[in-house]
Amino acid sequence: MTHRFKWFGQTRATPMRRQPFGSFLLKINHGSSIISEDVAWEIKGTGLFSKELVFSLRTPLAVKAGEQVLIQYDLQKSNAELALDYGFIESRSDRDAYTLTLEIPESDSFFGDKLDIAESNGLGETAYFDIVLGRALPPAMLPFLRLVALEGTDAFLLESIFRNSIWSHLELPISRANEELICQVVRDACNSALSAYHTTVEEDEELINAGTLDPKLEIAVRIRAGEKKVLHQIDRIFKEREMELDGLEYYQERRLKELGLVGEQGEIIFWE
Repeated sequence: MTHRFKWFGQTRATPMRRQPFGSFLLKINHGSSIISEDVAWEIKGTGLFSKELVFSLRTPLAVKAGEQVLIQYDLQKSNAELALDYGFIESRSDRDAYTLTLEIPESDSFFGDKLDIAESNGLGETAYFDIVLGRALPPAMLPFLRLVALEGTDAFLLESIFRNSIWSHLELPISRANEELICQVVRDACNSALSAYHTTVEEDEELINAGTLDPKLEIAVRIRAGEKKVLHQIDRIFKEREMELDGLEYYQERRLKELGLVGEQGEIIFWE
């Protein structure tokens, strides 16, 4: 449903003002049940030579005169962002998120090459990944981690001959050492972040269930609990990955298969 207002253009004599059609008075609020990605509002001109502007407000719900109009403020915001911008949060688990910050250290011997590769793929020296509770990791997170962790015998992939194809290689495991390193680094980061909190998820939930918290404090505790849940989720993902390291297929195995040098049972074929 779309509701329109006339908005007359500003002139030197008269300031910009807004005049509603008829007597339709609006009270606009956020609706957590609205999951539409459509733009909730827009302002546009009424004609080529007209100075009038029309403000259009869209809501997918049926609204009668005098009723509150509900729109979706922003589907992409986390509970922390909703609290900061609007002073409320939602109970939906997909509003619980944690931003993981990763960076290529300037002390890295291959800093220039890694930075060039990162920038060529829409990232930079520092990358921010928003991890949402119950959802998969952001697509670029594992490739970036593998890039940062490239070292030793894996560093040949940083040579210019691979520059156009390296990101596709990074989307898959490079070597056991590389994959093990990113698991350790991420798990250490999660544990370090969790140790900075003074309560556990269970303790936060006890505080919430007691029902004695000030409303603003309850929002803060719920956000805190949500962040910790996401950190535990990330840690579980990489813990499970650590347990699968021996069964993963790495770059060398994939390359040998491409060259037809590996048999059906995984044995290396030697050509005479």
